[in-house]
Amino acid sequence: MVYRTKSVLETEDAGYQFAAGLHAGDVVALTGGLGAGKTAFVRGIARRLCPEAEVSSPTFTIAHEYEGEIPVFHFDMYRISSFDDLYNIAFFDYLDRGGVSVIEWSENIEDALPEGTIRVDITVDGDGRRITVGERQ
Repeated sequence: MVYRTKSVLETEDAGYQFAAGLHAGDVVALTGGLGAGKTAFVRGIARRLCPEAEVSSPTFTIAHEYEGEIPVFHFDMYRISSFDDLYNIAFFDYLDRGGVSVIEWSENIEDALPEGTIRVDITVDGDGRRITVGERQ
């Protein structure tokens, strides 16, 4: 599936639409360069699953948790470089909690992603964004 967006609001809406197919326990691995729209896409996911959430980039806190019928665990792995780092932030514990885990900069923890992870790549495409949802792996 591919979404094409031309604004931050359209990118959020794509995340909202995508979230309709998510279930407790799903892991979503986001890739895309700086400013590609990863956090905007997560805002859309959270708007559907945790309507009261105020989503911001977890760059300096590494993880944010949003409460809803299905909780959303939002990670930024930009500064993560080892399994020790993942254990220190309780990453694997979050995966066992039954929420939807959405991971920005997932390429930094490729070897730690569980089977069944949903891949989403966001790229700048002309004056907009191309959001490509891959198969579960």
